Amino acid sequence: MHDVIIVGGSYAGLSAALMLARARRNVLIVDGGKRRNRFAGHSHGFLTQDGVLAADIAARGRAQVQNYPAVTWLDAETSDATAIDGGFAIIAGGQRHEARRVLLAIGLSDELPAIPGLAERWGKSVFHCPYCDGYELNQGSIGVLAVSAMSMHHALMLPDWGKTTFFLNGSFEPDADQLAQLAARGVIIERTPVIRLEGDRAGMVLADGRRIDVDGLFTATRIRPSSPIAEQLGCAMEEGPTGPYIRTDAMKMTSVPGVFACGDIAKPFGSVAQAVGDGNFTGASVHRTLMFGLS
Repeated sequence: MHDVIIVGGSYAGLSAALMLARARRNVLIVDGGKRRNRFAGHSHGFLTQDGVLAADIAARGRAQVQNYPAVTWLDAETSDATAIDGGFAIIAGGQRHEARRVLLAIGLSDELPAIPGLAERWGKSVFHCPYCDGYELNQGSIGVLAVSAMSMHHALMLPDWGKTTFFLNGSFEPDADQLAQLAARGVIIERTPVIRLEGDRAGMVLADGRRIDVDGLFTATRIRPSSPIAEQLGCAMEEGPTGPYIRTDAMKMTSVPGVFACGDIAKPFGSVAQAVGDGNFTGASVHRTLMFGLS
């Protein structure tokens, strides 16, 4: 029986594994290879790693963690998880694996607005985080594609990064107070629906035939857990602004004793830097319960 099975080997899972490995605990990392930011090129806003290829950060982290002999890596999807006497059992790679603790770093999947041409540009010229990708637009033209009234947040933020056009796309109509806020920030409002994206960057083709070119487009996604394992284990969920995430306590334990969660799956918002920090804390928290028990 392993001390800990970590489901998910991206930034949060690797960071947690590093702490546990350095505590000389036996760790199994199970990873399905679907890192959430695999569509992105470079990572930004992460101290010492600003501008580094996102894939390189993940690969370097995996190599460092696998240097520890107590860490085992399994490239596989986790298909089932249950509680057993003394711990938990998961099915991954067609085999059963057991551990005293389970740490869920399963990440999230993004459901994109259903507009032709948008998915192909995701992570390249269509983004969701201004802090991650806004600076590289060099104060050029920026679009915000509304998906609900929540998109006001994007529209009010992004003028700090460039001249902003707010494509309402029939998602909602700002009230008088919201219109005043947008005007104060210099945001241009476009009410004509967007029918597709085209061009090298993000050419917004409208229903009336016009095309408005922007250097980058920001939009919100609907998120969902990238694996059913939390549901299988009975972990309680919270409903965030863009979708569900796993509820955890101050020590990152879920509603199921012995099951922990960290990274994007355990926060309403996230980034690479936040995932690494969250994993670091959670790994130490899991180790504490291995030493002193769950109470």
